[in-house]
Amino acid sequence: MAGDQQTNDEDPSGMDDDNKKIVVIPKKKKVFRPKAGVVKGVPLELENDTKLKQAIEILPQNYNFEIPKTIWRIQQANAKHVALQFPEGLLIFATTIADILESWASVEVTIMGDVTYGACCVDDFTARAIGADFMVHYGHSCLVPIDQTGSIPCLYVFVDIQFDTVHLVDAVKSVFPTTEPLALVSIIQFVGSLQKVAQELRDCGYGVCVPQCRPLSPGEILGCTSAPVPPGHTIVCLGDGRFHLESIMISNPELSTYLYNPYSKVLSKEYYDQPLMKKIRKEAIDKASKAEKWGVILGTWDGRATLRSWITCRCVFCSRWLLVLAMNCTSFTRSELSKYHGHRKQLSAAKKSFVVVLLSEIFPAKLSAMSSVEAWVQVACPRLSIDWGASFSRPLLNPYEAAVALRHAKWDSQSYPMDFYAHESLGNWTPNHKPPCPCGQTRSTGCKGVRCMTVK
Repeated sequence: MAGDQQTNDEDPSGMDDDNKKIVVIPKKKKVFRPKAGVVKGVPLELENDTKLKQAIEILPQNYNFEIPKTIWRIQQANAKHVALQFPEGLLIFATTIADILESWASVEVTIMGDVTYGACCVDDFTARAIGADFMVHYGHSCLVPIDQTGSIPCLYVFVDIQFDTVHLVDAVKSVFPTTEPLALVSIIQFVGSLQKVAQELRDCGYGVCVPQCRPLSPGEILGCTSAPVPPGHTIVCLGDGRFHLESIMISNPELSTYLYNPYSKVLSKEYYDQPLMKKIRKEAIDKASKAEKWGVILGTWDGRATLRSWITCRCVFCSRWLLVLAMNCTSFTRSELSKYHGHRKQLSAAKKSFVVVLLSEIFPAKLSAMSSVEAWVQVACPRLSIDWGASFSRPLLNPYEAAVALRHAKWDSQSYPMDFYAHESLGNWTPNHKPPCPCGQTRSTGCKGVRCMTVK
């Protein structure tokens, strides 16, 4: 009937304006699956190659260099020239691995022998400069994403190291009562064994947590990045040195910390003079805050902080701030070049004078030669300022300290942040920092980043 038909002016929902409510429906997440015919793993004929297994036996059996996977990835990439990068402790195995790859992957292999300080030193620039079309980086986690190594594919091999976990469990049981909560951390080589140890200790009645600081793996620590540990826990770190250990000691000064060395099988209690470190750094910050002439050091060594590598510095000076922002710049796009020139214009309009210096290595004598500079800020390595800053005649600050000096951040008298690569870092002076989501949550409390939508 015509009288029962709805006119165009009527609301088809039958609700008046006061009762209307807009509901935002999250977009359905896309699922990307491999195309048909794509091989998901290493071919069995390569995994079971008898001669390849015999060649691999030359290497330590408890070190996993992922040789079959490396050969397969090189073949998939149709690479002709492969560059290998090792930390100092693994260079002893470099020639053996190079021989194996040359024989089974039929490629030219170049070993990059420069010192590699850490996960931040992925030298894709040099790899491209020598004509390599594939790169393998050993011994560190994937801090520089594989899509940010320019035009050269990069394979990360963590080199998982197996050790006698039974001895570690027995050592922990002989030192700590089951009522004492433990936090287990390690360097990347022992992260796999860390999970096994954690479960064995839980089976023995211990309360064990494995803290994570994304994007690092659960339990992984770096010299500049470590997760906060719940109060009341005792930290047990697996590793063979103090550099990474000191990171979690700095960020958790109130907790007791022990180091287990898998090679010497020694469990020792470790100490760090946090008050002295903070006193020295605060004095440098206070002195730098009065400076009018600043120097900004961009480290050009390997994967650290410049046009050669993975990070550059944007410095916005004004009367009271120095804001050092990190921007991934392995290779410049037109947009990135535009941003770079834009930042140069901002620097020219600054009220504080400054100079930008590129250095491959930062030495006291080198900086002393530029005596007109009253304070330095370097973005090469945060620990460089903490560990060696007192050796320089002028204040040498890292980005966090520079932000404090110019009142862009507050000085924490209780702790010192070790969150340089953390997604949820304190401020945008770190390379992976992401601003807070409007939902008010963090990744650890339920925020899903760009997929997080709120109902209004």
